[in-house]
Amino acid sequence: MDISVLGGLSVRENGVSITPSAPKPRQVLALMALRADQAVPVAALIEELWGQKPPRSARATLQKYVLQLRELITAALVRDAEGALPRTAKDVLVTMPGGYLLNSSGGSSDVRDFERLAGMGYRAMDANDLPGAARQLEEALSLWSGVALADVQTGAQLVVEIRRLEEARLCAINQRIEADLRLGRHRELLGELTVLVSRYRTHETLHGQFMLALHRSGRRIEALEVYQRLRRALIRELGLEPSCGLRRLQETILRAGPESAPYAPVSPTAVIN
Repeated sequence: MDISVLGGLSVRENGVSITPSAPKPRQVLALMALRADQAVPVAALIEELWGQKPPRSARATLQKYVLQLRELITAALVRDAEGALPRTAKDVLVTMPGGYLLNSSGGSSDVRDFERLAGMGYRAMDANDLPGAARQLEEALSLWSGVALADVQTGAQLVVEIRRLEEARLCAINQRIEADLRLGRHRELLGELTVLVSRYRTHETLHGQFMLALHRSGRRIEALEVYQRLRRALIRELGLEPSCGLRRLQETILRAGPESAPYAPVSPTAVIN
């Protein structure tokens, strides 16, 4: 089974799509695909589909959606020479005590691949292997084609999962940019960071990285303007001033000439030298 959720939802068995078009069965499959090879409680599936006030028929309706998914799975399974199925849809979408489990049979999952590659990138960063870190993190991020489950109607369970994935993606982006900055690739980062700070208007680390990239590119005034825009957004939206670390980065840029911008970490808690 091949599972993709880092963009649109795609679940394939033997190369054949088993992704339904109807919204609610699609939600069921999305949640089970995100938790492939783990039991998903019936209660979690019901909450995902109907929130805190499910109809009295919720369990029966959920069972109907499971049957619809199994019909799609059956159509995708490969028969042997005698026309029999070595395994059935119930072996793929397994009924468990109190829930269901999607058995991927060791197939691919873009989430698992992302987490594996990102983890390798973080370990490379810890070992100060900056080229390796940048390469591994870029490979991890290339698995994303858009917002996770962008074509799936979402309830409470999927909203939490999507937020978790988006946070993991943002962490990988931050670390890859950090590696690239240390490697002196500040000019190459300017276009990407322009987009990111527009999307994440109050994200201090991204703004600090943008400030540093601009300053190193000889665009000191623009770097200071980025700080002021962030400060206004933080005050307006959160009632907060920029962190101590970011203020110290601003002071460093104010004191330094355009040509003297040594590398400094830009996380909000960092000490800027």
